[in-house]
Amino acid sequence: MDYEVKTAQGFRCSINVPGSKSITNRALIIGALAEGKTVLRNVLFSDDTGYMMDALDKLGFSVDADQNSKVVAITGKRSGILKGQCFVGNAGTAMRFLPSFIAAKGGEVEITGVERMKNRPIGELVNILRQMGTDIQYMEKEGFPPIKIKADGLNGGNVKVKGNISSQFISSILLSAPYARSDIYIEIENNLVSKPYIDITMGIMQDFGVRVENFEYKNFYIRAGQRYEPREYLIESDCSAASYFFAAAAIAKGDVTVNNINPDSMQGDVRFVDILEKMGAKVERGEGYVRVVGRKLKGIGVDMNDIPDVAQTLAVVALFADGPTEIRNVSNMRIKETDRLKALNNELSKLGAEVVEKEDGLVIHPADSYRPAEIDTYDDHRMAMSFALAGLRIPGIRIKDPGCAAKTFPDFFKEFEKIYQRR
Repeated sequence: MDYEVKTAQGFRCSINVPGSKSITNRALIIGALAEGKTVLRNVLFSDDTGYMMDALDKLGFSVDADQNSKVVAITGKRSGILKGQCFVGNAGTAMRFLPSFIAAKGGEVEITGVERMKNRPIGELVNILRQMGTDIQYMEKEGFPPIKIKADGLNGGNVKVKGNISSQFISSILLSAPYARSDIYIEIENNLVSKPYIDITMGIMQDFGVRVENFEYKNFYIRAGQRYEPREYLIESDCSAASYFFAAAAIAKGDVTVNNINPDSMQGDVRFVDILEKMGAKVERGEGYVRVVGRKLKGIGVDMNDIPDVAQTLAVVALFADGPTEIRNVSNMRIKETDRLKALNNELSKLGAEVVEKEDGLVIHPADSYRPAEIDTYDDHRMAMSFALAGLRIPGIRIKDPGCAAKTFPDFFKEFEKIYQRR
């Protein structure tokens, strides 16, 4: 069923966002590697994290999840061969993190997903793991899932990784590297994309007692024999999820406070409010909250290589700025849940904006007026949530398949309704 967005301006509301998907899935992998019981709090319960929990459960780990209290207790184990098949839907973090985890633990496991996942490249990660002695076979198309892993542990050693495809490949190796037989030294070829996500990975690893040596994001060294320490761990709230509500305030001259956000978060997407501030919005940062007040906006040019997950949000904000906005250096958006640059071009143009699509970005020229439209979401949660914002200013916006937001933010439209309730 479609979601019809109602226009609204000048609202004032307070929003809560769920735990971070990025941190939740990393913490689940670490909890399974640690020997003992780890308790995670403020866990995101969504499609993506659900697939990760289901996979770990199928592989024989104790995963005790309480959705009401947002708590997951996961118990790692010292030994045991992993066997079975894991279905991960379209969850990129699960598809990328699990192969290294399975290789480190040892076993024979197949990993598959939905049709879109079968078109999301995984060849670079497979090549890295093969360098470290893991037997991985493609079950259908070379370079893409599904894959079959046969392993009796990671050998470690020196590996070269292309940094311009996906930071998740590097995070995958980093998370499981302490359990390799020998030290791992990663050499990054090309420029590393999405560096803040590597920071998240290294930060969580350190919180659980493992140290990564980072040499200016060009090389990483992980000493073998380190072990994660089971513990109680609070998941930060999701800054990507918060971006939609910050953008809503900016677009519609609203006043929105997100209460459970750390302004100094290790998540790079917290910097989205810096972009809004440069465009003209007022931003207030406090202890445990961020507030955005909408004002007249101006177009800007911004390199979003480090924070591509909020590029769609900015693209919609750009519709309501004075002058063009250029989003640069985000070619990796083409291998996400959909080709996000192409999808943005399609839907922004549908509304009446003039869009120049480049290989690694977009230039968005706002129009004097916009037309109503049904927004195709491409089974991409971020398309659904971003384009809901456009409807605050453009009458007649309908979001097709709004349920795809459940991938990372199941309650998004419930929270979105608070914009209308609290004026």
